[in-house]
Amino acid sequence: MLEAIPPIGGKVGRPARRPEEVFADRAYDSDPHREQLAQRGIDAAIAERNSEHGGGLGIFRWAVGPSGVVERTISWLHQFPRLRIRYESRADVHLAFMTLACIVIRHRYLNGALC
Repeated sequence: MLEAIPPIGGKVGRPARRPEEVFADRAYDSDPHREQLAQRGIDAAIAERNSEHGGGLGIFRWAVGPSGVVERTISWLHQFPRLRIRYESRADVHLAFMTLACIVIRHRYLNGALC
């Protein structure tokens, strides 16, 4: 997945092709994951297995940036029960509900009901 990151534009100079740091949950806590990130020069902030929750990684979920946007959007979509648990077997029906949910979310956001 790290190899598929496109160049990040917007700043003067050579575009960045990799993140400086990666935040991950306990599922990625292994030496091979940490070693692969270190070989690429990426700092790893990975929660350790069998440790108490509240280590601080959760504060980045709603942070400004791509990961915060994704986490926030998923939590907004989970307000809709049909999207939280997928009852639809047909992809087109699920996509229709997803589209309606996005319209409602955007409407609420523009009217100041979110954030």
